[in-house]
Amino acid sequence: MTTRLTAGARREQLLDATKAIVARRGFHAVSIEAVAREAGITRPIVYGHFADLAGLLEALVIRETARALEQLAAVLPTDLTEGDPSELLVAALRGYLEVVAGDPETWRLVLMPQEGAPASLQEQVGRGRAAVIAQLADAVGPGLVAGSESPDPELTARLLSALADEAARLLLSDPAGYPIERILRFARWALAQLAGPR
Repeated sequence: MTTRLTAGARREQLLDATKAIVARRGFHAVSIEAVAREAGITRPIVYGHFADLAGLLEALVIRETARALEQLAAVLPTDLTEGDPSELLVAALRGYLEVVAGDPETWRLVLMPQEGAPASLQEQVGRGRAAVIAQLADAVGPGLVAGSESPDPELTARLLSALADEAARLLLSDPAGYPIERILRFARWALAQLAGPR
C-alpha cells in the first residue's frame, strides 16, 4: 500500500528527487520523467505540482538558496566588538564549513553550479552573497583589532567572503586534503597578517 503524502510533503519529495539527480548527473539529466522515476511516481503527479520543468528547477533553486542563506545567517558574525575579532571570524568560518560539510549537495549547488544550471541560480546566489557581504561589512567595519577601523569595510567583507567560499569549495571537492582544522589554522594565520602587530 502506498502512503499518501500531503501536497507540501509531495512537493518536497519532488524537489529532493530533483536535487538528487542534479547531484549525481547534473542539471542536463533532469526531466519530468527522470524526477517521476526517482520519486517512484508517475509524470502526471509531477505535473500536478509543477507546470513544467522550468518551474520545477526554479522551485529547486529558490529552496536551496534559501536553505543555504538560513544556514549561513546562523553562523555569520554580527558584532566583532564582543571578543577577539579574529577569533570570532574563525568561529564563524568554522560554523560555515560545518554547515557546508553537513549539507554538501545544497552547497555544491550554490558554490559550484554545474553546466546547465538555470540562470536564476546565479541571480539568487548573487542576491544572497550581497546580503551576506552587507552583514559582514557591518561586522568588520570596526576593524580586526581594537582601534584599527577598516578603511573599506565592504572590500574587507568581499575578500573575507571570497576566502571563505574558496575554503568551502576545497572542503567540498577534497575533504581529506582540506579538512576543516587545516583551513582554520590558515585562517588564523591570514587574519593575524591582516590585523597587523598588536
